[in-house]
Amino acid sequence: MRDCRQFYLAGQWVDPLIGDDLLVENPALEQPIAVISQGSRDDLNRTVTAARSAFLTYSQTSREERLALLEKLLTIYMARYEEMAEAISLEMGAPISFARSDQADCGRGHLKSAIDALRHYPFEQMMGRTCIVREPIGVCGLITPWNWPINQIACKVAPALATGCTMVLKPSEIAPLSAHLFADMIHQAGFPAGVFNLINGSGPVIGQGLAEHPDIDMMSFTGSTRAGIAVAKAAADTVKRVAQELGGKSPNLLLDDADFVQAVPWGVTMCMENTGQSCNAPTRMLVPESRYQEAVTLAEKAAATITVGQPHEEGPHIGPLASREQFDKVQQLIQTALDEGARLVAGGLGKPQGFETGYFVRPTVFADVTNQMTIAREEVFGPVLVLIPYRDEAEAIQIANDTPYGLAAYIQTGDVERGRRIARQLHAGMVRINGASHGYNAPFGGYKQSGNGREWGELGFEDYLEIKAISG
Repeated sequence: MRDCRQFYLAGQWVDPLIGDDLLVENPALEQPIAVISQGSRDDLNRTVTAARSAFLTYSQTSREERLALLEKLLTIYMARYEEMAEAISLEMGAPISFARSDQADCGRGHLKSAIDALRHYPFEQMMGRTCIVREPIGVCGLITPWNWPINQIACKVAPALATGCTMVLKPSEIAPLSAHLFADMIHQAGFPAGVFNLINGSGPVIGQGLAEHPDIDMMSFTGSTRAGIAVAKAAADTVKRVAQELGGKSPNLLLDDADFVQAVPWGVTMCMENTGQSCNAPTRMLVPESRYQEAVTLAEKAAATITVGQPHEEGPHIGPLASREQFDKVQQLIQTALDEGARLVAGGLGKPQGFETGYFVRPTVFADVTNQMTIAREEVFGPVLVLIPYRDEAEAIQIANDTPYGLAAYIQTGDVERGRRIARQLHAGMVRINGASHGYNAPFGGYKQSGNGREWGELGFEDYLEIKAISG
């Protein structure tokens, strides 16, 4: 049992003012592995005060000073890389191989990307006779989720540190171990006291408190659209900037000229990676009617190759969902799909054989889905794929865009130029053609109810900066 009840405040670990313990559960074992404290508004005020005080001096540091600190942090991160992978695997159930290759790598990738961007970022430029200065916005409130824990922490903390901001981080109560480890790395790197502060707590208390706080200058939130709306409303009275990365129901357009033998299994695998707990997962596979049955057969075969396993075991399997609440939600949505007439091709209700303990689910594929069914419109956040037929290219684009979300989209085609033409018609912040990767230096974010603002790389600096025009 790990004791993570202290908060990181003004450069040291401190006890909460009032003890309010919360157990952290291992989702594979359904047993507690750590205990944290849920902070109060008084605890929050202490962290904000520390960040506000530190901003006076940290905002004035040079590019070179911040580079040196970030480079030291990256060195420490790499030295403790395996610790991070193990923490993520324990707290949210990611198989250790995946936690090591993908989850923990996000911390490395975002730190390296922020360092590269900081080296040459144009904090000042001339426009005619006016000097345009980009200055740190101030004290930032950062709220991060449980599904990619260090990814969302690092892609917020790294640009905030790089641009001269100070911050208060509230990680998810479900997956707080990686955040505590990262705070220890920041302490080890020697960042000035108060620049980075960490407090655990509930959304209604600490999350809302950050959004409402008059001394918080901007909010960066990643999570559900419902919670993002609540953060924006709470922040409105103080007119602070709010950057959001929210939900998704991303389409994967298989065009009639695609190599289905390669494209369909890739789509199934990508949908179910991280046990489907990714906001940008390609969860709606759109298939031309002329090749629909071929795609359904290939998807069924591909789903059969997705194995379920324990998080501590090496291998390419998927693990459990991160919590009982998430398990119950996924089961309910699978049942709703069945009730609404979707045809079950693979998986379905209940747990896989041999996994009675833990929040394990069956890799599931539905066919004969219409885009108006609940399973095609709501974000499942589990390993559940739907196949939707379309008549022609125009209808494929219409179905792809017929969603309140607009985070990501995917296109599979034998003609890259055709793919690029269609990509420009999709209402999504990111489009990947034929499985192309999304680099750490490329902006991450979406349209519509998938949020606003962009994270990652140089464009990820912008939400943390104010623009000042100096004339004369």
